[in-house]
Amino acid sequence: MPTFTAVTQITGKSLAEAVGERLEALLPEPTGVGVFEVEDGSDLWEVTAYFNETPDAIELALLAKANGVTDFEIAELPETDWVAKVRRDLAPVEAGRFFVYGAHDADKLPDDKIGLLIEAAMAFGTGHHGTTLGCLRAFDRLLTEGRTFDTVADIGCGTAVLGMAAAKVSDRTVYASDIDEVAVEVAQSNVDANGLTGQVVCLEAAGFAHETLIAKAPYDLVFANILKGPLIGLAPDMAAQVKEGGVAILSGILHAQADEVIEVYSRSGFNLIHREEIVDWTSLTLVRSSEK
Repeated sequence: MPTFTAVTQITGKSLAEAVGERLEALLPEPTGVGVFEVEDGSDLWEVTAYFNETPDAIELALLAKANGVTDFEIAELPETDWVAKVRRDLAPVEAGRFFVYGAHDADKLPDDKIGLLIEAAMAFGTGHHGTTLGCLRAFDRLLTEGRTFDTVADIGCGTAVLGMAAAKVSDRTVYASDIDEVAVEVAQSNVDANGLTGQVVCLEAAGFAHETLIAKAPYDLVFANILKGPLIGLAPDMAAQVKEGGVAILSGILHAQADEVIEVYSRSGFNLIHREEIVDWTSLTLVRSSEK
C-alpha cells in the first residue's frame, strides 16, 4: 500500500500544534499527524501528515494560506517493509564495554561485552543516536579510570539504556525517570527484558521532582540526555542533588550550544573534565566541586 506525506515547517509551537489539529479534519483523512521540534534552537517545528491515498493538494494549499505558513510538500513514499528496514538500519552498536542490540541480533553479542537489549521499535535511545552513544562512551571512560558509583540517576531516561548500563556494572539500584508516561512504560519494558526488574526503578517525573529521587540523593552519577533548554533549567537542581565529587554526564546538546551549557553548569559548581562530539551532538562530563 502506498503512503503519501504532506510536510511543512512552522515557527512557533502553538501554531504548529494548531495546524496539526486542522490537518486531522481533512478529507481524505490522514492516518496520522506528527508535530516535531527541529532541535536546533530555532523554534522551528515540522508538521507532517501521512495518507494512504493521494491527499487533496488544493485543500492543503488553502490550509497553509489560511494559517500563514509555507505550502505543504507532498510526496509518495515507496512501499517498504519498515520492520525489516529498521532492523537493518539498527545494527548493533559498541560503546566501549557496552553492546547495544535488538532481539534480532542477539546471536551477535560478544562474550566480552555487556549487552543492552533495546527493541527496534524503540529507536531513540538505542545507542545509534550521537547523544546516547556519547553518554555511554563517557560512562565507559569513567569506569576504565577506576571510578565507581553507588548512587545513580538517569534523568530523562527514554529507553533507560543509560540507567541499565549503570545497573549492569553494579549491584546497586539505579533510578530512571522521564517526564513522559509512555517513555516510562518503554523504559520498564526494556528493564524487564534485560533482567533488571527491581534494580532499575522507573519513575515518571520532571527532572528530580519525585519524592523517591529526592530521598535517594545525593548522587555519585547523574545522566541527563535531554536538550539544551531543560539542561540549563536543571542546573540548580543538579548542583543540589549531585554530591561533592560526583559526576554529571550531559547530552542532547548541539555543538554550538555546548559552551553555554558548560558556562551555566560552571556557575552551579561543576567543572568540565571531558567533552566529545559525535556527528551533530556534544556530550559533556562534569564533576561537582566543593563550591557551588
